[in-house]
Amino acid sequence: MSSKIKVLHVIADLDPRSGGTSRAVADLTSALSRERGLDVAVMFQSRPGQAHLQTDRSVRRIQVTVGSPWARATGWPMRSALLNEVTRSIPDVIHLHGLWLPSCHWTARLAARRNIPLVIQPHGMLEPWALNHKAVRKRVSMAIYQRRDLNVASLLVASTEREAESLRRLGLERDVVVIPHGIRIDNESNSVGDHAQAKKDLREVLFLSRLHPVKGVSTLLRAWSEMERVGWKLIVAGPDEAGYLRKMRDLAVDLGLQNDVHFVGEVHGPAKASAYRSADIFVLPTASENFGIVIAEALAYGVPVITTRAAPWRALETGGCGWWIEQGVAPLGAALRSAMTLSDDQRKAMGEKGRVVARQYDWGVVAAAMASAYRDAVVA
Repeated sequence: MSSKIKVLHVIADLDPRSGGTSRAVADLTSALSRERGLDVAVMFQSRPGQAHLQTDRSVRRIQVTVGSPWARATGWPMRSALLNEVTRSIPDVIHLHGLWLPSCHWTARLAARRNIPLVIQPHGMLEPWALNHKAVRKRVSMAIYQRRDLNVASLLVASTEREAESLRRLGLERDVVVIPHGIRIDNESNSVGDHAQAKKDLREVLFLSRLHPVKGVSTLLRAWSEMERVGWKLIVAGPDEAGYLRKMRDLAVDLGLQNDVHFVGEVHGPAKASAYRSADIFVLPTASENFGIVIAEALAYGVPVITTRAAPWRALETGGCGWWIEQGVAPLGAALRSAMTLSDDQRKAMGEKGRVVARQYDWGVVAAAMASAYRDAVVA
């Protein structure tokens, strides 16, 4: 083994539209490349002309072109690329992100055949809500190959303790370590009280996530329609998924909210930072969440958060930086009223507590924990 531990990350794709997992992997590999003693590569599939998330230049990127739906469905190009990569540059650890896809199966089988330590991070794909989606197909897959693939891993990585408990309940034979997703905590997010200074005429409640039924946008709009909204506006930011934006715009009109809700679309970079800095309250009334990176990001910007118990964020209560509520219009309405009736100074104080909570999710902290896990896997 060389002086550096060579880690090969494998993920289905790095498409920005694929959601939090792709973004987390791009950020994780970038953070790991800054860790001493690691040599980091990432392999991913990509259609011709497809956009993909960027990583630090020190991350070696292995882009596998898939020219047809058949190629992506079978994972055959990924299988060939994996074999070539493992033969050419034998990794010390393979870190597989996700499950169920043929490309994931080929990765696990190859690691087992070559006796390469395998780290599997399911990213919520073994949570009860995920197993219930296309349940019959997943039960068959689990019986045929997926459980066997999981049990060849040296280590399973859960993003939260709740996910770790779900993995243990499945009776898997592997050790489980909890390492959360990370966030970028920079000077912009750490500038104290930006969102509470030089205030606009209207205070802002921010929703920022993909527009999908599971994220609770319709619940938010219904709760907002019942609020005393003078002096406030609701910002809904995030990418449309399968035409759901149009449905939510129509619902806003039906509820008489066309002047009180602002749909601003997908935001990235400075626009995303500006949305957090302008927010007075962040809300994500999700029906299911494995982690919730946007929650950690909002806390890092000093914004009090409202989310449901379907997200693993008890820290909002224990840290005094938000509201952790049951799902539904009534609980959300009560939390919004509580948050909106606080003074700016009271919300700012909650936000400062949120910054403290967010520090444990800094990518530097997360990368150090992951690097330690790799070292344990190599020597095991």
